[in-house]
Amino acid sequence: MQLPFFTTRACAWLGVLALCVLALAGWLWWSAQRSERHLRQEPMACALPAAAANAPHPGMVWVPAGTLALGDTVYAEELPLQQVEVAGFWLDRTEVTNDEFAAFVKASGYVTVAERAVDAAAHPELPPEMRKPGAVVFISPTQLSGQGSPTQWWRYVPGANWRHPGGPGTSIEGRGAFAVVQVTIEDAQAYARWKGRTLPSEAQWEWAARGAKNQELPDHAQPAQANTWQGLFPVANSADDGFVGLAPVGCFAPNALGLFDMIGNAWELTRDAYTPSHAVLVGQAEIDPPPSSARPAGASPVGQHVIKGGSFLCAPNYCMRYRAGARQAQDDDLAVSHLGFRTALVAPGP
Repeated sequence: MQLPFFTTRACAWLGVLALCVLALAGWLWWSAQRSERHLRQEPMACALPAAAANAPHPGMVWVPAGTLALGDTVYAEELPLQQVEVAGFWLDRTEVTNDEFAAFVKASGYVTVAERAVDAAAHPELPPEMRKPGAVVFISPTQLSGQGSPTQWWRYVPGANWRHPGGPGTSIEGRGAFAVVQVTIEDAQAYARWKGRTLPSEAQWEWAARGAKNQELPDHAQPAQANTWQGLFPVANSADDGFVGLAPVGCFAPNALGLFDMIGNAWELTRDAYTPSHAVLVGQAEIDPPPSSARPAGASPVGQHVIKGGSFLCAPNYCMRYRAGARQAQDDDLAVSHLGFRTALVAPGP
């Protein structure tokens, strides 16, 4: 019996679809194997230029004063562009590292938020497993289903913290030069106070990331000198930039001011409470976080702060936030495996 034409055609298309599925599965397997090999070859530290012998604040870079067109035009939360005056200040030339954070913990006995039990009163909806001390970890999926929900690659892992960024069984041993991650705004502020500093404001951070140059329409292309995601996020990373995941600080060329990793590698916390747009900044010369009682309507009950710079997970097909003007909200009590920080200091210039 001869099959009807439409049935024969459908079978042919099904055959092509099956071959495509097999090819995709094979490509994903090959990509995963390539990433594993690449990880074993990545450097554990990158050399930084020696600080000047007479540097007033070793490890920090002077950011001169200027006027910033704050924001960008890719996502709604980056708008509207606002003219903001930024006074001169000092900024860490790299993200705070594991070694630096470890020195703080040793000296102070500080316990990070991820190492404490979750506040059940703030999160009554969470199941018992998610109230245990822990943090959120990125796990690259081998396949995606449905509409590609982020829950397929982000998981709350009990036991994950700054010492064990990927959860129990992972360690920062030998990774002292890597940016510390799995920290919250409370942790970053505690470290900054210990150093006699603060976290940068959103405007300070963005002005520094732009090299103290006012660019109202910056380039939106994926940067070459930054640790971002190359390939199809979240299933395949070709690591053309040299790294599959987080990199040691200072492995890419600095910007015009001598600041490393302002774009990519790890998202960075700022001291500013998050607002869904820049509209509330009209007339403000510098941004300061509003008190908790003044949080905008619809904000997270636990509070949120602005994070900047994107991370090693930003790709052209997802999260184009490898830009100085990009911004995102971060819950104050949630540590994540791609989030770190650097500190700022208001003091006389060189």
